[in-house]
Amino acid sequence: MPTLKRWKKTAAGVAAAALAAAGLTLVSATPAGAAARDGVCQSGEFCYYYNSNHSGSVSDFAGSLGDYGTTQPTCYEYKGPGNGQGLCIKNDAASVWNRSNTKVRVYYNSNYAGAYQDIAPGAKVNLNATLKNNNASHQFNPGSAPAGQFWLPFPCGETWEAGTRTNHSPANAVDFNHYPEDNGWKVYSSAPGTVSKVANTGSTSYGRYIVIDHGSGWQTLYAHLSSQDVSVGQKVTEKTMIGRVGSTGGSTGPHLHYEQKQNGAVKQVKFRDGNPVYWGKKNLARTTNCP
Repeated sequence: MPTLKRWKKTAAGVAAAALAAAGLTLVSATPAGAAARDGVCQSGEFCYYYNSNHSGSVSDFAGSLGDYGTTQPTCYEYKGPGNGQGLCIKNDAASVWNRSNTKVRVYYNSNYAGAYQDIAPGAKVNLNATLKNNNASHQFNPGSAPAGQFWLPFPCGETWEAGTRTNHSPANAVDFNHYPEDNGWKVYSSAPGTVSKVANTGSTSYGRYIVIDHGSGWQTLYAHLSSQDVSVGQKVTEKTMIGRVGSTGGSTGPHLHYEQKQNGAVKQVKFRDGNPVYWGKKNLARTTNCP
């Protein structure tokens, strides 16, 4: 059940009043992933407004987001001047402006789930009765997984060799190696989602592996793990550590076997910080939205 808007307003008002009485100013913190947001709806962005008819404070985004957060200082908030400034946007938006060149879908639930409303490129609309003050995630170009939807499944500051080959099974999967030693390195979810499988095939195939659902038919798979640190049904973000690199199953040496799938079909892998080459090897490193 979504958080009622009046609860959040009351909490924010009490906090602001308390600080004002003490002679202090309420300053809202911004998550690391929202560093470029400035509360101005610019070309290429998707923007929420606190009030109907595009009035009140603005919260602007340049990409999809599956979890807004619900409390300061870690939530995504309204940054522009006007009513609502500093409040968390989850379940607290009344209108939107899509200044991108692609469709954007606003969802009732986090992680791109539940009822939704599609916003056409360039459209300025009030959210419908279902989504008004019940917004929990949004997705650019839903269902098509454009380049940049996923992050490299490792921390920033590490370089990983992404290897592809035509005789791989499945062919579009990627094997990641970190030289000189692979075993035990942390593995992160590539995007917000829900863990749908934590399994072990023993000494064959994937060995210890994890599958995460990301909405619109998209999944990621992580195999040959030495440890699995999440459970089925758990909500994760692109900053959630899900396990560690290993050599379980049919692996001949430690590495991470990784897949991106849509509606069950394994697709060529794409990341926000660079893509593997098909076919061959390429060094990749995560540089944004670091865990």
